Amino acid sequence: MHADGRTFYIDHNTKKTQWEDPRLQKLGGPAVPYSRDYKRKYDYFRSKLRKPENVPNKVDIKVSRKSILEDSFRVVMGFSNTNLLKTRLWIEFQGEIGLDYGGVAREWFYLLSKEMFNPYYGLFEYSATDNYTLQINALSGFANEEHLTYFKFIGRVAGMAVYHGKLLDGFFIRPFYKMMLGKQITLQDMESVDSEYHNSLKWILDNDPSVLDLYFSVSEETFGKMHEVELKPGGENVQVTDDNKAEYIDLVIKWRFVSRVKNQMRNFMAGFNEIIPCDMLQMFDENEVELLLCGLQDIDVNDWKKNTAYRGDYAANHPVVLHFWRAVYSMNNEMRARLLQFVTGTSRVPMNGFNQLYGSNGPQLFTIEKWGNAKQLPRAHTCFNRIDLPPYESYNELRGKLITAVENTAGFEGVD
Repeated sequence: MHADGRTFYIDHNTKKTQWEDPRLQKLGGPAVPYSRDYKRKYDYFRSKLRKPENVPNKVDIKVSRKSILEDSFRVVMGFSNTNLLKTRLWIEFQGEIGLDYGGVAREWFYLLSKEMFNPYYGLFEYSATDNYTLQINALSGFANEEHLTYFKFIGRVAGMAVYHGKLLDGFFIRPFYKMMLGKQITLQDMESVDSEYHNSLKWILDNDPSVLDLYFSVSEETFGKMHEVELKPGGENVQVTDDNKAEYIDLVIKWRFVSRVKNQMRNFMAGFNEIIPCDMLQMFDENEVELLLCGLQDIDVNDWKKNTAYRGDYAANHPVVLHFWRAVYSMNNEMRARLLQFVTGTSRVPMNGFNQLYGSNGPQLFTIEKWGNAKQLPRAHTCFNRIDLPPYESYNELRGKLITAVENTAGFEGVD
């Protein structure tokens, strides 16, 4: 115990004293991977994005939170000149008054993408392996007669997110990103999407499939009814042999990922390329395209803490700040994401970690500022990545007030 009453710790590995409990740092996850090659390409990519000429300085997008998908579809698809979508986005939620210095736009992309990618609407579905990774629903036309126009809209929104340096709340199967790049999808790509199907095709590749009595067709289920789809003309009468099995596997993969959704993907890319030219995307590989669209999935608290600034009387070793980070370490990843969204407007972290966070004036670290009194809840300024944190006297009080603020605050009331 320090003379001023604060607890300090001794790290017996380094023989040094410190204010933070070293055991907590192990809960923050591994260090954020840093790719110099991606960073170089991303910086070059950003430098090539030019604001169009002879357009207004900003474009107004007014939507209701309750009908954000329909309202956004109407507004975004109402622009015949898509260069207008490359100007500054001025987002306004119906009934809410606030200045959009970037925070509201981030929330708009976040909330809109959650709706766009929601399997409830039938445009996307979860992959065979989880209920998190998305893929295009091959039967989207049955769910929405305007599905192809909606895919073009979603492509525009994805392009806008990349152009304006925002992130989408949705992660797709790897073949989706390869299709964006026009790359061929391989058997290996199927493993993470449908492991059983992959194992079956892998067995065919490694053995003589003649004993299976297979033909160049596949069985497809549509609303409970099975029907045969030929992989090539006359395929129902062409048996799979050791000589033609490579062709069979390639055609099955093409059917599984490309053929069934080619119209949806074509419209998605048409919308995307209206904002981001096709050739500009080619500098990235499929892994980097995912990072470009969605950022990092996991939240590394150690990196978060390392790249945080303090204002007012707060500093890294202030008792209230130490309680704050203890609270963050105690949270599960979902609550950490919600806290991050509360303060920054999105739950996603840029590719190279928290040191790449952007605010209204460019690069802006996550910031904790002393404010108010212990009777008040924390408040957030998403456009500046700042949380105003009252000087709570105990850890339990801080954690309770912080969670209350995160769980019960929506919109931008009190944000300036």
